[in-house]
Amino acid sequence: MSMALVERADLLVIGGGILGLATAREMLMRRPGLRVLVVEREPELAAHQTGNNSGVVHAGLYYTPGSLKARLCREGKVALEAYCAERGIEVQRVGKLVVALTEGELPRFEALEAKARENGVEGLETVGAERIRELEPHVLGIRGLWSPGTGIVDFRAVANAYADDIRAAGGTIETGRAVTGLEERPDGVLVETSGGDVLADRVVACAGLWSDRVAALTGDDGSERIVPFRGDYYRLTPDARTLVRGLIYPVPDPRFPFLGIHFTRRHDGAVWAGPNAVLALARDGYKRYDVDLREVIAIAGHAGFRRLARRFWRTGLAEQWRDLSKRAFADELRRYVPELRNDQLRFGPSGVRAQAIDPDGTLVDDFRLGGSRRIVHVRNAPSPGATASLAIARVLADESDSRLAA
Repeated sequence: MSMALVERADLLVIGGGILGLATAREMLMRRPGLRVLVVEREPELAAHQTGNNSGVVHAGLYYTPGSLKARLCREGKVALEAYCAERGIEVQRVGKLVVALTEGELPRFEALEAKARENGVEGLETVGAERIRELEPHVLGIRGLWSPGTGIVDFRAVANAYADDIRAAGGTIETGRAVTGLEERPDGVLVETSGGDVLADRVVACAGLWSDRVAALTGDDGSERIVPFRGDYYRLTPDARTLVRGLIYPVPDPRFPFLGIHFTRRHDGAVWAGPNAVLALARDGYKRYDVDLREVIAIAGHAGFRRLARRFWRTGLAEQWRDLSKRAFADELRRYVPELRNDQLRFGPSGVRAQAIDPDGTLVDDFRLGGSRRIVHVRNAPSPGATASLAIARVLADESDSRLAA
């Protein structure tokens, strides 16, 4: 193809989720007039992890002190709340209560508390059974960790606001345009898409569930692979919503980056219960019977996943059983809210989490980047990626600038 016919861009961002949009916005704020193009494979923005998460604005309780997650969650929360105030998007600080039910959970609870305090989580309070009932009158527990600064927001609305900023600054966003090839050249990166080729000075790939596949287009396979995990939610019926005031979480298992089944009050007043975490058999496998045979073969062939499965098969079977049995799911919820009845649960939405797994079977817990001089790949950015989106965008912009200048 003649290069005269190829579209040109200073920056091409792959992915129209919250991270891709935040990054394109950040670059345009730094360099007004930059030719920025965002391409998204789906027909709409925020179609996957951004638009299907629980909507929690995390305060930073869970993350290893000194990690990218810990730092960027804290910075990103401040930036996100300021941005939402400026744009008229409501952030409700409903608070999060992490509840220990038994003495056996207390060592993990105390480790979580120490981590949260080292991370400087604002307003943190360790509470007993009486205070738990003051905060959440229908919850039983022997000890709780109360984070009053944890909030909820409509992340799809945030992503759409970022998109509005991009367009207002002269950037272009194209949906329904999938990336099929990437070739780094001396004069730029040739990006092959379903809507024609683009020669970009630089590329930032925020491809979420497809991040490893996009990286593989450049030969930058890396060591980790994305394995999709589906999480199903139940909605509480309107008469049961009074059982939950804010966010009620279990004490997490530190071996996993998943937080366990919990209660989440939503920005629209609804209450969700979940999610579980079961293996999805397709990258966009939102339903139990969505199966992509190529994906199943790829997952089964990944040494890291096989090691993970051998190590935690009992945990996996328990999650699978709760996925298939509403009663088992409800029994888990009743450990925290005993008054909840089965008939007060309605099957709700599902989300698919892009979880990177290393060859040794370790679930990658921190944000992880990769790439080359002209290309930056986001290789792992699960929760709190949405909360930290503006802070992650600054890191990605800095990384792209420094690589290109090297």
